[in-house]
Amino acid sequence: MPSDKGHDTNGHGHIQSPFDDRYRFDQVHTSLQDNPSVPLSSEMRASSRRHNTSASGELSFGTLGELPSDKYPRLTNEVDQDSDSVSGDSDSIEGTPAIHQSGKFESINLKQAHVNFTETSELPDSSVSLGNVFGTSSTSSTSSSHPKRTRTLFRRDRWGTQRKKNGKPIRKGTLHRGRTLRGTLRRIPHAKRLFSGSAQDADEDEGLANGGPSTKDETDRSDEKRNVFWNTSLPETELDEDGNIPEYPRNKIRTTKYTPLSFVPKNLFFQFKNVANIYFLTMIVLGFFNIFGVPNPAMSAVPLIVIVCITAFKDALEDSRRTVSDMQINNMVTHVAQGVDNPNFNGEDISLWRKFKKLNSRLVLKIIRKLKNQQETNPLEYNGGPRKSLDSFDYRHSADFATESNLSVATDPFGDVHAYDSREDVLSSQDKFSPQVKPFTAPIDPNTIEIHPTFKRDYWKSVHVGDIVKIKNDDQVPVDIVILATSDSDGGCYVETKNLDGETNLKVKQALKCSSSYIRNADDLARCKFWLESEGPKANLYSYEGNLQYYVNGNENNELSNEPVTINNLLLRGCSLRNTKWVVGIVAFTGPDTKIMLNSGITPTKRSRISRELNWEVVLNFILLFVLCFISGLMNGLFYKQPSNSAQYFEYGAIAGAPVTNGIVGFFVSLILYQSLVPISLYISIEIIKTAQAFFIYSDVNMYNERLDYPCVPKSWNISDDLGQIEYIFSDKTGTLTQNIMEFKKCTINGKIYGRAYTEAYADIRRRQGVDVEEEAVREKKEIAEDKADMISILQNLNKKAIDEKDLDENLTFVSKTFAEDLKGDSGDDQKLDVENFSLALALCHSVLTEKSRKPPFKTEFRAQSPDESALVSTARDVGFTFVDRTKSGIILDVQGVQTEYQILNILEFNSTRKRMSVIIKVPSANPDEPPKVMLICKGADSVIFSRLSSKNSSELLEKTAIHLEQFATEGLRTLCVAQRELSWEKYEEWNERHNIAASSLVDRESKIEEVASEIEQELFLLGGTAIEDRLQDGVPESIQLLARAGIKLWVLTGDKVETAINIGFSCNLLENSMNLLVIKTSGDDIQKMFDPQKWREIGDDRSAVVSTLIGKYLMESFGMEGTEEELEKEKNIHKPPSGNFGIVIDGDALKMALSDEIQIKFLLLCKQCKAVLCCRVSPAQKAAVVQLVKEKLEVMTLAIGDGSNDVAMIQAANVGVGIAGEEGTQAAMSSDYAIAQFRYLTRLVIVHGRWSYKRLSEMIPAFFYKNVVFTLALFWYGIYNNFDGTYLFEYTFLTFYNLAFTSLPVIFLGIFDQDVDDRICFLVPQLYRSGILRQDWNVQKFVWYMIDGFYQSLICYYLPYFLYYRAIYVAGSGLPLNHRFLMGLLVSTIAITSCDFYVLAHQKRWDWLSVLITSLSILITFGWTGVWSSSLTSGIFYKAADQAYSAVSFWACFFVGCLICMMPRFCYDFVSSAVAPKDIDLVREQVSLGVYDRYPEGYDPTDPDRPHMTKVDTLSEYELSGSKGSKGSNGLSYPSPVYQVPRRSVFSRLFGKTKSFPANASMDSLATEEIELDFSSPQSRYQRKLDDNEHLDISDRAKSLERTRTSMEYSRTGEGNGRGASMDRVRTSLDLPGITTAHSLIERLSK
Repeated sequence: MPSDKGHDTNGHGHIQSPFDDRYRFDQVHTSLQDNPSVPLSSEMRASSRRHNTSASGELSFGTLGELPSDKYPRLTNEVDQDSDSVSGDSDSIEGTPAIHQSGKFESINLKQAHVNFTETSELPDSSVSLGNVFGTSSTSSTSSSHPKRTRTLFRRDRWGTQRKKNGKPIRKGTLHRGRTLRGTLRRIPHAKRLFSGSAQDADEDEGLANGGPSTKDETDRSDEKRNVFWNTSLPETELDEDGNIPEYPRNKIRTTKYTPLSFVPKNLFFQFKNVANIYFLTMIVLGFFNIFGVPNPAMSAVPLIVIVCITAFKDALEDSRRTVSDMQINNMVTHVAQGVDNPNFNGEDISLWRKFKKLNSRLVLKIIRKLKNQQETNPLEYNGGPRKSLDSFDYRHSADFATESNLSVATDPFGDVHAYDSREDVLSSQDKFSPQVKPFTAPIDPNTIEIHPTFKRDYWKSVHVGDIVKIKNDDQVPVDIVILATSDSDGGCYVETKNLDGETNLKVKQALKCSSSYIRNADDLARCKFWLESEGPKANLYSYEGNLQYYVNGNENNELSNEPVTINNLLLRGCSLRNTKWVVGIVAFTGPDTKIMLNSGITPTKRSRISRELNWEVVLNFILLFVLCFISGLMNGLFYKQPSNSAQYFEYGAIAGAPVTNGIVGFFVSLILYQSLVPISLYISIEIIKTAQAFFIYSDVNMYNERLDYPCVPKSWNISDDLGQIEYIFSDKTGTLTQNIMEFKKCTINGKIYGRAYTEAYADIRRRQGVDVEEEAVREKKEIAEDKADMISILQNLNKKAIDEKDLDENLTFVSKTFAEDLKGDSGDDQKLDVENFSLALALCHSVLTEKSRKPPFKTEFRAQSPDESALVSTARDVGFTFVDRTKSGIILDVQGVQTEYQILNILEFNSTRKRMSVIIKVPSANPDEPPKVMLICKGADSVIFSRLSSKNSSELLEKTAIHLEQFATEGLRTLCVAQRELSWEKYEEWNERHNIAASSLVDRESKIEEVASEIEQELFLLGGTAIEDRLQDGVPESIQLLARAGIKLWVLTGDKVETAINIGFSCNLLENSMNLLVIKTSGDDIQKMFDPQKWREIGDDRSAVVSTLIGKYLMESFGMEGTEEELEKEKNIHKPPSGNFGIVIDGDALKMALSDEIQIKFLLLCKQCKAVLCCRVSPAQKAAVVQLVKEKLEVMTLAIGDGSNDVAMIQAANVGVGIAGEEGTQAAMSSDYAIAQFRYLTRLVIVHGRWSYKRLSEMIPAFFYKNVVFTLALFWYGIYNNFDGTYLFEYTFLTFYNLAFTSLPVIFLGIFDQDVDDRICFLVPQLYRSGILRQDWNVQKFVWYMIDGFYQSLICYYLPYFLYYRAIYVAGSGLPLNHRFLMGLLVSTIAITSCDFYVLAHQKRWDWLSVLITSLSILITFGWTGVWSSSLTSGIFYKAADQAYSAVSFWACFFVGCLICMMPRFCYDFVSSAVAPKDIDLVREQVSLGVYDRYPEGYDPTDPDRPHMTKVDTLSEYELSGSKGSKGSNGLSYPSPVYQVPRRSVFSRLFGKTKSFPANASMDSLATEEIELDFSSPQSRYQRKLDDNEHLDISDRAKSLERTRTSMEYSRTGEGNGRGASMDRVRTSLDLPGITTAHSLIERLSK
């Protein structure tokens, strides 16, 4: 940097240009340490000093050095006194002076702004000496024996979102992002149980200041401070009383419930926590006592043993997948420094028990490998030996434009050939603007014997706290490490966090400044001594506090220096390193202490709602059983109390000795006799059914993703029925609803719109207008394909076929034939120049990196910090402006087949606070005697750019662009604006000097940099705007629509910013253009306007009061509610979809207040009345808290779906958790109950499989109780006639096989195969799903009716044979009498078994050959077993019973009459009820029989993008569903709102009356057509009327001009984009919302 006296020169007296060479190294300034205040020469480069924070965890870094002076004189440091101060927008620093552009603006042709390669030295080849490669002067060559590290010539300023002390981002006028995991759990007691660790507020004083409690989360261990030492002994203060070092957990993780050793005892313990299992075990134990008279107690134990074994097998199979995953993760390989003792770890003392466990683990691993046919290998073997060096050259392409030739001659400064002192590079690179960093390592002393550490391969599980770990490119991070150094010259690295948050965007992390430049090889690790003062483990992903203390020069006798450590310097376990050759760091946390594991929580054990409520039915049966046993014992005791009876004569008195004790024994005898009333076989049957349902879900090819080779994987098999009762779905956005793939679709340049696209949001608008969207989409896509072919042909000619035509056809998303024609010059030179400048701006203004693909054909890929940026650069490439690579001084582009280099002076990168990014380009002058010019290119949010535009922009251009951007936003596209500004070289140098001073500041550095950056990003000239589509996953809009029609409410909980989430909300049909959005936030001038002054003074600065008052106002004004407990109790019974057209948008800060105990009820009631709920900027803990709030307060079934580890807490908190296991990581899938590949599969999982599972179990369980009641009460009726002495009416094998063979199969197959309608009808009539939400199929009322049925049929089954033998004694053909109790019991059991099996078959909706076969076999088995068993002498007195009974006509007569009488009442009731008051399913099944749906192919799925096109016809307009009555059903629940207003007709009127005829091509995509009033007048007249209506209002001239421009724009249905109307009705909001882009709001920005 030149001094104030002028421009600097080098030591030889001539002016030094910054661009006369690409690689430089300079002589070490010998007097630097002696006199650091001496100004350094202009050849010295600034050192990298970064201290960045980011609200989203996205970190940025950059070179803080000063750009060298050019050969042209600069002005003084003083700011131009004539320049005016221009106020920035709401996102910038207020009052920052703007550097005005001198003179009249003349558009610079960016195409001619590149640097000729002749201006800089050519890239050296292998014959060039090192001195020439690095531009070494003769003086420097004599003073150093090795080259210095190259420095980046252009300035890159990367800073994160500014945060306050408490971690809150500093923003003005925008929604505030909530602190992730901070303080949320303090107000949410029920959320504390979810996590093993959570975050503590960094600043507890804030809670006191706000009047809130300053309570500390019990699970937050951040106060457990730890000191991690390196290369120095632990002080005595770190040792415990016994002199032992602190113990930290191992890095081995275990997410399984069981181990090979603990499985048997632990699983048995869990199973016998079930009261029913304990009851069955007690009955088995009692049976072994002879006093209770059980004939074969061993056989009675078989059912329980089978149940326990099947359940254990299922649990083992579920847990085995987690075991395999844990083993694979724990045995992954990383590189650990060896040769220096780790003072924090004293070795492992492996006990015999642990050795035994290790042996078991190895055996299990061998078994797994053998099953998978994998060869056993040693991953620690490395042929190349231990790596001593970190790397031999700077890998980053973003910093080096290196070729194989110059890499081949570069000396390895990190290898073993010579000792390399990296200190010299640091000392030689410091200047007066660089804060002095005290040496981190000791100098090389040839007289000292040094330790030589090496990096060796080791398992993840063997890494310990205090180890130094090296992470290589593309490796996953095994632990939480503090970054000491990276391969990049400025200490930065890129990480991919898809395993944490599901995003593949690159995020920037930064090494510590004190160590990044000093640690360049393994030997440097032995020459430094330091320790890390760290906070304890906590779950907050976005917060970390630490401090690195180190000895200067690595000498313990020297002074101490320190540097703060923040989350920017921490690499978290689960991240992957990208575009960085290596990273070296010290381990801070391992295993369960890492942040990803703390956020994972404990895998919960979930039970379905039916399983929980089944306990109440079991309790009722227990009560009935107790009553029966009590009556039996009482009567038996009274019988033996009588003074004289036959029992005393024949049995020699009572068995128990006294009547009282005999009654007690009789009670337990009856308990064993009637034990089937609480059926043990029910539980095993349910396990079998749920296992089969899980298999069907896994085997469903319609949920198999061929591209990913991934089916739907059930991980929890016991909650499939819950899928049929879901009322609320909570979804993440990124990676769940969207693919996180951005596609450039449209743009506007110089007031002209380009691009053709048919977006989902626009299709939804057209659908609501009554347009056949599918037909229109086919037509539009055909025209787009034709334009695309023409565009590719033109581009190939323009670009000299520099891009392969096949690649262009595959990658091109921006389709605009007009754009290609204008690029060719068809619309004149001016438009051509504008299009070229716009394309070049996209190719130059970015921070994208290039990387070779790892898959054939190994093409160059773009890796960006955001997918939006990658889409912009990719589109510039497609139209002929290809970003090739970065150099030390700028960017190389391929401009229409010609490679050119552009010199970049500065990069001011994007962050969520600035909402913009800028690059400053040096534009060489055509005259070498004239100074160059500087061009600033800025891209960012439309609202930000418009607020920074110059008043010299054309008003018509701005208005047209604003209208175009509004149209883009209406179609669900993400909008950005691109602008530029021309500066003189003098103005730039003046600004750059202030910028360097701000960059070197040690106090409030980030805000100062932002203030200076804001100065130059003013007075911009608009180039145009872009429209990018955040690609939804296939079928997402259709899926959301189907779920809504099914009565399911969808809430989106995302960590993304508000504007992004709102755009996706429109695209996926969650938000509608006619919707009123209720905005909830904690601050803003517009909030104050909503209240009277007195009310606002009462609220004051209490943010909680602001949110509470705002919610209360919305509740009262929109819904007439006050938010009381009574209203909540009433709402629990209302399950209809919201009737209003409202939506809610709330951010993390406001949500934190809304979840407090005082406000949560009002917030919940408000959300329940709205069709859409959008929670933005929420933390993982807040997601889980919202789910828990809805689940517990409303007592409804919830489902959560996500794809990242930040969704794990939400997934585990919901009744059902679904993880998307796509390309974005598998953390959510591993913790979920069901794993799918795409969101659209959720619709089939819920509406089809969930409904089927719920309906099947709802019919199977009461049927099981029914058949047992029939059989058990028959025994009870028999007890009346034997004084309840425990005599068996049936032969004992009939008691055993009744539930095992005779009646079990029909019920089990009912629960497995029954279908009331097939999957097509489930999709076409999703309203059928509402029966599960309303719990119409499973309730106590249905259970009681089945029990009454069983009671009635037990009377028939017993008393019909009883009265048969009451007056007469029938004899068999052999003359033997048929009056034995077993023969009568045979008739009773045969009637009971046959009637029960036919009863189950009658309630089965789907009859096929298998169902009839199973029922027939069950009945035939009864007769077969009787014949076989009675033919054996082993049967005892039952011998020849079949011959005697079956040969009697009376048996068959009583059998047929008994079965008929048993089933007749139920059949009559079902027929009459379906004829007089048919249910929804009865109507739909009737339509199926009429062939209404035959036109739809089998397996038709409306969410499938490849589905056949169907014409929509309303075929059920004369019918209505049960919800149309609008009243409460018999279960007390409210039904949905009316769908049809025509009264339901009975079956007789439908059969014999005049019915509506259905056309052969009828379709049933929907049950109702939404009526929308359409305006058929032209858009011009419509807007003119609107303008005329507003004439009497006080509208600004700018607004009037905007309306005139709007009406003058073309509205034809041809061309690109103009046919859709320049504006559509946009969503109405209660408060200002940054996500809503309208032309008026953008124009208003100009007035500000």
